Amino acid sequence: MPDAGKSDMVEARPLRYVDALREAVAQEMERDPDVFVFGLDVDDHKAIQGSTRGLLERFGPERVFTTPLSEDAMTGVAIGAAMAGMRPIHVHIRMDFMLLAMNQLANIAAKARYMWGGQWRVPLVVRAMVGKSWGQGAQHSQGLHSLFMHFPGLKVVAPSNAHDAKGCLIAAIRDDNPVVVMEHRLLYGTEAAVPTAPFTVEPGRARVCTAGDDITIVGVSNMVQEAIRAAELLGKVGVAAEVIDPIWLSPLDIDTILASVKRTGRLLVVDNGWTMCGAAAEILAAIAERAERAVQMRRIGFAPTPCPTSPWLEAEFYPNPGTIAAAAWDLARPGEPAWSPDPEETRLAYQTQFKGPF
Repeated sequence: MPDAGKSDMVEARPLRYVDALREAVAQEMERDPDVFVFGLDVDDHKAIQGSTRGLLERFGPERVFTTPLSEDAMTGVAIGAAMAGMRPIHVHIRMDFMLLAMNQLANIAAKARYMWGGQWRVPLVVRAMVGKSWGQGAQHSQGLHSLFMHFPGLKVVAPSNAHDAKGCLIAAIRDDNPVVVMEHRLLYGTEAAVPTAPFTVEPGRARVCTAGDDITIVGVSNMVQEAIRAAELLGKVGVAAEVIDPIWLSPLDIDTILASVKRTGRLLVVDNGWTMCGAAAEILAAIAERAERAVQMRRIGFAPTPCPTSPWLEAEFYPNPGTIAAAAWDLARPGEPAWSPDPEETRLAYQTQFKGPF
């Protein structure tokens, strides 16, 4: 696949997403003594799904430590440390808990550099984990990335594979602005070729994952993997789908998406969140403003209800390769009978491997 960052794939080897996250942090902590990691249970024996495993033993409790259950106060500590010259990585077990720190993130972290005329930097990384199919329900399963995309001064990235997990996290740590890194737990066990040496996947450049001329499908976070599977199913019935991973949601690379849409004339955006005022809505609006011809568009995401705890209801709540493929067929083959793939073909391996949140 085309590279969206600076990496040397010659020395790459298969690595799990969760291990790529840990390797990125370890390499940056080794490189820069101002980098430190803190957050609830980062030093626990389960080590946030394994993403912080070994860091305490390697770098000590002054650079890897847990926090009280006080997201607002601890985010304030992170912002203060960043403004004082440190490079904190603040880990949230769930993205939902970031709502408790919205004032700190939206009014302090995002605006400090602007309000002080560039005299202050805020090199803060917030790791924010999301997930599904774990029965945690309405308050522990939300994809809230669009909230943070809304604020100038915050960068938002949603790596969909292990390669980008490492490269994006290193880029975020080195950035002088606050960055929200959205991680999907269902991706933690997936593997990709990841360079051994440090590298960055820089903001503002999307990746074309599969080529096709019939329809453009943009996925967010783990929906990239589901869209790639949907493209495989569509290929069996003669529809060539071009799947694009935006990688960075803010800043957003609209140019790559636009170039594809100009060729296909059709756009389906699959979000890992609700559709109202979401990332999908922003992508569709940006394309509508810049497209030089009429484009057939659609967005799909979470059902318009809080997330259920039942696995059977979850199956209706989240998009999946089958619903993505069916929506893409409707756009690409207007006037033809509705089609959807065999449900047995839509299952993804990582969905069956996931064992729960802790």
